[in-house]
Amino acid sequence: MPFSYEKDRGRMQPSSDVKIPDNHPLSSTKALESFGNELLAWYDEHKRELPWRTSPSLYKTVVSEFMLQQTRVSTVLPYFDGWMEKFPDFASLASASEEKVVKAWEGLGYYSRARNLRKLAKEIQAFDAPPEDPETWQTFPGVGPYVAAAVTSINFGTPAAVADGNVVRILTRIFAHDEQFRDGATAQRKLRPLAQALLNENNPGDHNQAVMELGATVCHRRSPLCLTCPVLKFCQAGQCGDAETYPIIDKRKVERLSIDRLWIVRDNALLLNRIPDDSKRLAGLYELPCPEDFPENIRPKNTLHLATKRRAIANQSIEERILRAELEGNRELSDDTNLEFIPFEKLNEVTLSGPHRKWVKELQKKLELA
Repeated sequence: MPFSYEKDRGRMQPSSDVKIPDNHPLSSTKALESFGNELLAWYDEHKRELPWRTSPSLYKTVVSEFMLQQTRVSTVLPYFDGWMEKFPDFASLASASEEKVVKAWEGLGYYSRARNLRKLAKEIQAFDAPPEDPETWQTFPGVGPYVAAAVTSINFGTPAAVADGNVVRILTRIFAHDEQFRDGATAQRKLRPLAQALLNENNPGDHNQAVMELGATVCHRRSPLCLTCPVLKFCQAGQCGDAETYPIIDKRKVERLSIDRLWIVRDNALLLNRIPDDSKRLAGLYELPCPEDFPENIRPKNTLHLATKRRAIANQSIEERILRAELEGNRELSDDTNLEFIPFEKLNEVTLSGPHRKWVKELQKKLELA
């Protein structure tokens, strides 16, 4: 597949001479129109009923796109409704405290998204009217090419194609594109011009949503539902029965980590570690402490294994053991540590990072029954 790129302000922009091979089913203008029409017809009939679609608005689109970054729709749905109750528009979000915003985001992870969303709400207040071009949107905190294209195409009809993991998977299969990409971000950047070439500019918003819907519900990473695909006749990999071969992306080496977490209770209060405000990740959030969080003169003792939790973040496979422990001699903690006893009845007032809220609830129940 011949591609050409032009650099503009560090971003890869589609060149006007992106060409589709003559022997491909999409090589003619008529075929491209048919592809777009059949994709949209399928989307109209099969799209999922999602709250940001059934009663759309610019604000709802922006919130949903931030929440959906690296997060499943099923996970986002209950958070989205709760968020809209707390912050129904840009103005209410902009005036809310960062602490309140992060608390509402608790459990979704990647908390910089919540902070950036609040910053965006503040910045957009300075505009007489929301900008309609992707370039301006990319100047907002937390907005890259994908979110900028999604927001402007869906809400303003701007002809900007999205390129995410779903789009990469669909395009590489349609064209049996056998280039080996270093990572997903590289694939998205390189294939964005092709996505732009296939965009239905008469209805770019629905076209983008249709492609994303196709990737989410039909063109799965594993076991794609090729026989039910509305654009199978245009798909070279699907026609050959080897769709799962694509995309070809280098496998990242998995880093395995082992972490010990401590469960220390005193006077019906749980000891938690507050991550410093100047931390690059999870600033101001609470989590179960690790042994290294304690000062040298206070060491946990009498540890007893309670649970082992496993999770994956990016290329990391993390195993976390939770150990019940006590403090030596019932020692008091000095004010210069980030450790703090939080009464169980006040745990809902603080924001716990990642899965720690779930872990705490599970262990409370387990220990009450023991």
